[in-house]
Amino acid sequence: MKKQMAVLVAALLVLSMFLSACSSQDTQQSQQQVPAEQQTSEPVEITANLQTEPRSIDPAKNTAIDGGTVIYHIFEGLTRLDKNNKAEPAVAEKWDISSDGLTYTFHLRDGVKWSDGKPVTAKDFEYAWKRVLNPETGSEYAYQLYYIKNGEKYNNGEAKVEDVGVTAKDDKTLVLTLESPTPYILELLAFFTYMPVRQDIIEAHPEDWTQSPETYIGNGAFVMTAWNHNDSIVLEKNPNYWDLQRIKPDKITFLMINDANTELAEFENGRLDFGDNPPANDFPRLKEMGVLHIDPSLATYGYVYNTKKAPFDNPKIRKAFSLAIDRKAIVETPPPVGQRPAGGWVSPGIPDADPTKDFRDVGGDYYDVNKANIEEAKKLLAEAGYPDGKGLPKITLLYNTSEGHKQIAEILQEMWKQNLGVEVELANEEWQVFLDDRANGNYQVARLGWFADYIDPMTFLDMFTTGSGNNNADWSNKEFDELIDKAKRTTNAVERMQYMHQAENILMDEMVVLPIYFYVNSYVVRPNLKGYHIDPLGYNYFHEAYKE
Repeated sequence: MKKQMAVLVAALLVLSMFLSACSSQDTQQSQQQVPAEQQTSEPVEITANLQTEPRSIDPAKNTAIDGGTVIYHIFEGLTRLDKNNKAEPAVAEKWDISSDGLTYTFHLRDGVKWSDGKPVTAKDFEYAWKRVLNPETGSEYAYQLYYIKNGEKYNNGEAKVEDVGVTAKDDKTLVLTLESPTPYILELLAFFTYMPVRQDIIEAHPEDWTQSPETYIGNGAFVMTAWNHNDSIVLEKNPNYWDLQRIKPDKITFLMINDANTELAEFENGRLDFGDNPPANDFPRLKEMGVLHIDPSLATYGYVYNTKKAPFDNPKIRKAFSLAIDRKAIVETPPPVGQRPAGGWVSPGIPDADPTKDFRDVGGDYYDVNKANIEEAKKLLAEAGYPDGKGLPKITLLYNTSEGHKQIAEILQEMWKQNLGVEVELANEEWQVFLDDRANGNYQVARLGWFADYIDPMTFLDMFTTGSGNNNADWSNKEFDELIDKAKRTTNAVERMQYMHQAENILMDEMVVLPIYFYVNSYVVRPNLKGYHIDPLGYNYFHEAYKE
């Protein structure tokens, strides 16, 4: 999952926007019931920082954490994740699984309604999923539904919509047929791309249905009452939500404050309850105040190369630029906050075939994360025909506007100049423009932050299969694709992990991405705010939040 961040040089700050195995104390408290003595008739209003204007809040088209955070408060899937990131019943009260693990029959609970009072039906899910897979929709996350029988073929124009393995048997029964057994499918069904949507509304307002409270109809805990662009999104409790007694806030206001210092000022003057972009230089003071929290996160910060554009169409040059980086120096820039130099693309925190072992630890590092390998980097650059960087085409490093990203980019710029003799220009763009340019290949090397969508190595790997909507590198490797396909089809856990380790080997040997560090989740919370839920996938949930 992409995520936009205003990171300071050494801070891995989980932001509510852009792109999962550990839980924190606050994560644990998120599922607690509000004690009777803390319940009050006073309206509960919470203000949190979303940081940036979402590019989209359409479940089919969003790819970022800011949009996802909004969607998770307004929509609900067949399942939702509990405090341990395991699937629990949501719109579906129960399900049956065939003996071969290929067919799931979901039974929708009674009384589930859209925010306008109309009943939610199995047909709403069938329509939503087929809309994501419809190539005309242009969903970058369509590949997340390739687990559905003929989903990929339909998305590629090789099958008809009626061939897709999802059918509303009746209003309360949805039948899902998979291509192969998928051990994490129930968790994946909680992902925002699988949310139901209203066919009548989208067909009446195909271009702008998400822009107005009158047409942005959801089935979740809240409704959008205002979208003040580049300023705030206001949500209020949905009186038609089936699980309304669980919902504590009457109103949530998501602000769009991108500057870390401004966010902190709003927090300290009492106008902000929750902020996930605290300035790194203020960490010691905020920690002493007891308002700073730093949790593990399932995410990787780095850059992606455009493998179709010179000079990074040459793997040797990609490797040279990666090896010339001193990752340890980056993460140890004061004040250190516990981030770990990235020795691969898949982040720590994901179990291997042996659940007592971590996929990242088993896979190991693909290079020395504690220092730059300047000698090897220079050798590769010379082998590519550019000794000491001489003759290289003009190189521009692209990042989305933020002081933190700028500082990281400047460090890389200086390392490449000193270690390779290469001059690199820096360019920044506003978030939505940046996302479009990166997706359309209008870059040479661009910032990429990726948060896991579910707890499995696949969430970091299948994004780079040929034609994937999130394959911004425009990279294609037949052997890699075949390994990912094998991993998705096998039922043998050991073989499955072996295939994914082999796939990451190819990804990193080709150096399609340039991992720099693994995130931690840093945020500030007012002491009286309780019951919120922060998951290591990068999302902030306020469904059960309250104030003491």
